[in-house]
Amino acid sequence: MRGGTRGWVALWLVGAAGCAAVRAPAPPPITNGVQVGVASWYGPGFHGNRTANGEIYDQYELTAAHPSLPLGTRAMVTNLENGRAVQVRVNDRGPFVDGRAIDLSYAAARTIGMVGPGTVRVRIEVLGPTIAVAATPLAAPVAAPPAPTPARPSPPAPRDVPTGAYTVEVAALSDPGRAEHLRHVLAYRFPDAFVTPLAGTSGHYYRVRIGPYPLRTAALERAGRVVRLGYPAIIVDERAP
Repeated sequence: MRGGTRGWVALWLVGAAGCAAVRAPAPPPITNGVQVGVASWYGPGFHGNRTANGEIYDQYELTAAHPSLPLGTRAMVTNLENGRAVQVRVNDRGPFVDGRAIDLSYAAARTIGMVGPGTVRVRIEVLGPTIAVAATPLAAPVAAPPAPTPARPSPPAPRDVPTGAYTVEVAALSDPGRAEHLRHVLAYRFPDAFVTPLAGTSGHYYRVRIGPYPLRTAALERAGRVVRLGYPAIIVDERAP
């Protein structure tokens, strides 16, 4: 957690041999888009403040602070202790504690199960640009023969009909077997549960989702049911880049 980490702490050891400064080791470098190191998280103490890219920090969004990745970078962060992963967007700088690689928002930390421990070893994998693909694409309708009656003008499309879809993400796992097992368990209550893969630099991730739903309110209602069962739930806008 970030509390108190923005201050400076000076440690002076004065003796006959002089002074010595003790520093924690720097986190490992990013190699081929992958970094393994210690993650921490920050939330209530910084909620509502401005981040490095000018946004207002929202601890319930899936964001992160990183010391060197370009702002706007999307990365998959995997908890190496339990295999849970979450996709975040870098919108801030940090952590300001030596030896740590990334600071996650509260929502991201909760998703991978590290709120209680506070810190955990993670793998950070930079993701390239992704294209949103419909989870259940509809087949193209079969063309019917033209009707002999004169064509009539089409009515205007309703303004309230959304052009995108929302899904509820329950987990992102590196093990396809665990992802399929979770989908199978969820399917007893949510028949529209599915697994969608995401290719990364060092392997694949398997996101367990429910939906899609045409309206965000429907996704929120379903997410509430998921949370009441003890699972985390994230609303994903499939229209987002």
